[in-house]
Amino acid sequence: MNVSAGIIIHMEKSHDQSGERRTVVAALKAFRAAGGTLRTRDALKAGIHPRTLYELRDRELIEPLSRGLFRLADAPPLSEPDLVAVALRIPDGVLCLISALAWHGLTTQIPHEIDVAIPRNAEPPRIDYPPVRHFWFSGKAYSEGIETHPVDDVDLRIYDREKTLADCFKFRNRIGLDTVLEALKTYRLSNRVDVDRLLHYAEICRVKRVMTPYLEALL
Repeated sequence: MNVSAGIIIHMEKSHDQSGERRTVVAALKAFRAAGGTLRTRDALKAGIHPRTLYELRDRELIEPLSRGLFRLADAPPLSEPDLVAVALRIPDGVLCLISALAWHGLTTQIPHEIDVAIPRNAEPPRIDYPPVRHFWFSGKAYSEGIETHPVDDVDLRIYDREKTLADCFKFRNRIGLDTVLEALKTYRLSNRVDVDRLLHYAEICRVKRVMTPYLEALL
């Protein structure tokens, strides 16, 4: 039996439960109902008082994944804790550029930051860990090509392979043309090439004239 479940059973069987104990039980149940992880704002919406949240933390029943994000201490280990933290802390964000290339296996680069696209005019994400590099996208350049992948019971939004390549050409001065060309070559070798889709996104990202010579040479 896991720790927090045992605490719940013990408290529920006790005939002299205090209001404080009942509050802790309810908070733990709220975490379990949410899959083990809650943002502070969602915990408050679930009726968990900040004092209770800090008590759970101090008793090591929950642990911080990032500022304002907590997970049950006895929950199964996350396979991608950084991506889960970003997905929960930046719900409108979409994994892009180097991070998306790495997800799709199109680069040998090891991301030191998580690249996230956010809608134009959105506030920059306030997240201390993991390190995040944000990019403002607008219109179809933001909304098209989004895939959703379940990661540790959390929906991770990420641009598909072709959209990611078009984005990389658009931001080639930020990430380096060598990285972009390596990704395009790896994409060609994958035997899953969709030129029409590449050109569609190239037009949306306004890099069709830039991309076309490279596509003709490599594909």
